[in-house]
Amino acid sequence: MNIAYAAYKSVTTGLFITLFPPFWVYSRISGKYLDGLGQKAGCYPETMVQSISGSPRIWLHAVSVGEVSAAIPIIRALEESIPECTFILSTGTEHGQAFARSKMGSTVHCIYAPLDFFLSTRRALQTFTPDVLVCVETEIWPNWLIEAHRLGVKTVLVNGRISKRSFRGYLKIRFLMQQALKHIHAFSMIAEADADRIHRLGAPVGRIQINGNAKYDILIGEVDERIKADMMRRYRLNGDQPVFVAGSTRGKEGTIVLDAYKKILRSVPEALLIIAPRHVKRARSIERQAKARGFSSQFRTKLDDPGALRTAPVIIVDTIGELQALYSIASVVFCGGSLVPRGGQNILEAAVWAKPVLYGPSMDDFLDAKQMIEEAGGGVQVRDGDDLAEKVIFYLNHPRQAEIMGRSAQAAVLSHKGAAQKHARVIRRVLQNGCG
Repeated sequence: MNIAYAAYKSVTTGLFITLFPPFWVYSRISGKYLDGLGQKAGCYPETMVQSISGSPRIWLHAVSVGEVSAAIPIIRALEESIPECTFILSTGTEHGQAFARSKMGSTVHCIYAPLDFFLSTRRALQTFTPDVLVCVETEIWPNWLIEAHRLGVKTVLVNGRISKRSFRGYLKIRFLMQQALKHIHAFSMIAEADADRIHRLGAPVGRIQINGNAKYDILIGEVDERIKADMMRRYRLNGDQPVFVAGSTRGKEGTIVLDAYKKILRSVPEALLIIAPRHVKRARSIERQAKARGFSSQFRTKLDDPGALRTAPVIIVDTIGELQALYSIASVVFCGGSLVPRGGQNILEAAVWAKPVLYGPSMDDFLDAKQMIEEAGGGVQVRDGDDLAEKVIFYLNHPRQAEIMGRSAQAAVLSHKGAAQKHARVIRRVLQNGCG
C-alpha cells in the first residue's frame, strides 16, 4: 500500500471513529442534520436498495447544487444513448439533495454519498454495485476511488475542473493524489488549464480529454420565455421597472451591494434591488443591514402569500435553486463571491439570459468563464462598491448598450453547446471498453 494513502486511510479512520458517534448522538438529540446521516455512514434503507434495478448501473456523484447542474445534462445525454441504464445520483449536502430530487423526479435514484471513510465507501459500493462511478467536477476522494478499484468498479471524472486555489491545495498532497488518480479510467476535463493541472497532479496523460463545460447545456436548455414570465409574476413586475440583481453574495458583499444601491437610487430612483445571498441563512442578516441603511425589504417567500404585493425597494431571496431563473428578469447582474476572496460564482447563469454581467476581481474558480465572457464583450470586472454602483448606473441609463453587452455574453455561451454529449461519450466508452 502506498505510504501516503496508508496515512490518509489511518487519519480518516481515526476521524470517523472519533467524531461520527458523538455527532450522531448530537443529531438525535437536537434533531439537526438527521437527513441522510445513516447514508453518509454507508447504510441505505433496504426499500431504497430494492427499488434500484436495471443495467448498466451508472452512479454519478455531484456534491452540491453546482455539480448537480453539470450532472443533469450528462444524465439526459446518457438516457438517449443507453435508454436501458439505471442512474444513481449522490450528493453531499442537503441543498444538493433537494435540488437533485426537484430536477430529476423519479427517473433517477437520489441518495446521500458516503463519507470518505473506507468502510462506508466500501459498503455503499457493495450495496449498489455500480458498473461505473462517475465523479463530477472536483470530487476526488481517495478512499472512494481506491475502494471502487478494489471492487472492480470503473471510474470516470467528468466536467473536470481544477481551480488555481484547489490546485495549490492538491499540490501539498500530491503523492496521495497520484495514488487516487491512477485508478481513474478517464478524465473528461472542461478546459486546457484543467487538463494541465490534473496531469501535473498525477493523471496519466493518455486518459485525459478536453470536452468543455456541461453546465452550458443545462443553462441553454433552461432559457425559456415561460420561465421569465413566471419570474415576472412571482416578483410582481410589469416589465418597465429597472432591476438590479445581486446573486450569490457572500460575506460583506451584502453591505457593499446595499451601499452601492443607495448611490444607484440617486440616479435611477425607480430601480429595484433583488439580492440573493449564497447561503439562505444570511437572509435575516441582510434584512437587518438593509434596515440600518433606511431600506424596507421583503423576503421572496412572502411574495407567494395570497394577495401579497411587492411594496419594498429591496427583495431578499430566501429560496433555494431559483437564482438562475431569477437572472431572466434582471436589467443588470452582479455575481457575488468576487468582491471578497471567495473565487467568484458562475457568471454564465446570467450570461445565458443575455444579461450584462458584473463581477469583482476574485474569480479564480471561474477563470475560464470570465475569459470567455470578457473576450466576447459580455462582462465587466468592477474594483469595489463605488465602481459597482457606477457601472450599474451606466447600464440602467443606457439600455441599448446593456442589450448589446448581454447578447454578446449569451452568444459566447451558445457557441459551446454540446459538452454534455462529449462527456457522456467518454462514460459510454469506459463502460464498453474500460478506457475513455
